[in-house]
Amino acid sequence: MTHVYETIILGGGPAGLSAGLYAGRGKLDTLLIEKASYGGQVATTYEVDNYPGTDLGITGPELSEKMRKQAAAFGTHFIKEDIVEVDFSEKVKKIITTKGTYLGKTVIIATGAQPKMVGFQGELELRGRGVSYCATCDADFYTDLPVAVIGGGDSAIQEALYLTKFASKVTIIHRRQGFRAAQYLVDKAKNHEKIDFLLDTVVEEATEVKGLLTGLQVKNVLTGEVSHFDTEGVFVFVGYEPISALFKGQIQMNEFGEIITDVYMRTNVPGVFAAGDIRETTIRQVVTAAADGAVAAISCEKYLEEES
Repeated sequence: MTHVYETIILGGGPAGLSAGLYAGRGKLDTLLIEKASYGGQVATTYEVDNYPGTDLGITGPELSEKMRKQAAAFGTHFIKEDIVEVDFSEKVKKIITTKGTYLGKTVIIATGAQPKMVGFQGELELRGRGVSYCATCDADFYTDLPVAVIGGGDSAIQEALYLTKFASKVTIIHRRQGFRAAQYLVDKAKNHEKIDFLLDTVVEEATEVKGLLTGLQVKNVLTGEVSHFDTEGVFVFVGYEPISALFKGQIQMNEFGEIITDVYMRTNVPGVFAAGDIRETTIRQVVTAAADGAVAAISCEKYLEEES
């Protein structure tokens, strides 16, 4: 007889690991499936100093491993497999990976989102070592230092304004003269004494010394002129991509591919919940993802009680 888990968690980032902890503490027979490293985006962060209760200087991978061990201690089972298909059409949900099929009475989707990359040379290699995708996470590391922001939408301008609280100077690099951001944000940035603009410009390459960012090679798209921009930090804000392709047609999403939930993390499919960056949310932080995971797991418990 095929084993049926009470809860299957898809994704091993902070939302999934927190869900695993709470589901395990709730004595639910729980399986967590993750295809890569545990921790999601936080595992690529060099230092995490804004998660409550952690030691200053803890690295993203260290925090992720602590969260995984805590969930495992409460009985959550972990496997590393790549999910290729899901079926939420029946009361018992089906998760198909490259290695097998798993059945669950409830499912928590916590596959997260990934920041869109610009694509300049060295961007991936220097992620967490000068290249960042989260001002709230990393701004403090650049106190009294000049930084750059890449992007022209609301998030880029908002994060540039936020960075002025820490950095000595913020330079917004944008490939055009015009911005997608709301005009009031653009006006606010243009009137800020700490913000400069480098327009009609793209970043071609990052320069580094001993694995740390030292500057950017930039190109003016109108003149073709190439120059060097000195900076120890660059923040990329060109959007996020929810990792939700697997669930299209199975679950309700918004136009951006984010899963829609209520405050209990319930989706429009009974027994299926979503937590963290995969869902429609305004803030993407480790602490908010972990909170989502806890809520989703407790909601699973209540759902199972009601269905029994």
